[in-house]
Amino acid sequence: MPRRKISLSAPAESTAIDLNTGKPVEKASLPLICGQIKVYRELRAIEQKAFAARLGVSANAVSNWECGRSRPDVNLLPAICQALGISLYDLYAVEKPEGLLSSREKKLVEGYRKLSPGNQYAVDRMLETLRFVQDAEGRPELHRLLYFERSLAAGAADPTEFEQEAQPFYLYDSPETRRADYVFRVNGDSMEPDYHTGDLVLVEKSGGAAALHTGEIGAFIVGNETYIKRYEADGLHSLNPKYPVLRFDEEESVYLIGRVLGTVSGTDIPTREEAEAWLTVHGGSRV
Repeated sequence: MPRRKISLSAPAESTAIDLNTGKPVEKASLPLICGQIKVYRELRAIEQKAFAARLGVSANAVSNWECGRSRPDVNLLPAICQALGISLYDLYAVEKPEGLLSSREKKLVEGYRKLSPGNQYAVDRMLETLRFVQDAEGRPELHRLLYFERSLAAGAADPTEFEQEAQPFYLYDSPETRRADYVFRVNGDSMEPDYHTGDLVLVEKSGGAAALHTGEIGAFIVGNETYIKRYEADGLHSLNPKYPVLRFDEEESVYLIGRVLGTVSGTDIPTREEAEAWLTVHGGSRV
């Protein structure tokens, strides 16, 4: 009678059957905490034996946790979090409640409260500067121009002499703002419909390529006033037909400030905080 062959291979894993449906029952998924321990241990490149030694348990215990055969004792959870450098929120993969301070943040607050008012103010300013620097990272470049709030003095032989009347004005960098030197505010309706009272206009100062050609819009000093007008051979014209042409004789002082490039839109102007953050990074006076 022939001998029966004995198989030395491992038996096929048995599958539980649902008696009601007759279908295989799916294996229970790995407990979340067990998977998190393994993920963070491997992320920190800590061997099972070393991790077990830190907790005062056996390597088999750690292996059983990570395979889902058992779970760590609740009293070990703080030590597990400390060994992995995570919080209980990380261990259970839940979002940390907004506004809840970590232990490190609590220490910082406690240390801040022990400072004198003067030192607290110094910390406040340092934090503000750091926030400005962080907020400015990756933002568009700014361009510095000169803004005039009031009428300019008459009699300047060189229009650049009135720059002492201006204050810094920052706009987001663009081809137009790179060409511009000044910003003026329109006063009145003489240049409607293209320019309305209150509009800010970009002006490229006179000289070289900025010299006006017939039909172009320019900013001028006439007497004690500044004007935005269209230059023509017979004088300075308004776009609004109800205003007469400004004509001058040879004895009157008329100076060209520069060419008007267009108006400033609201999206061209950074907030004060954005400008100060940019200046903190790139240097310059405060806005």
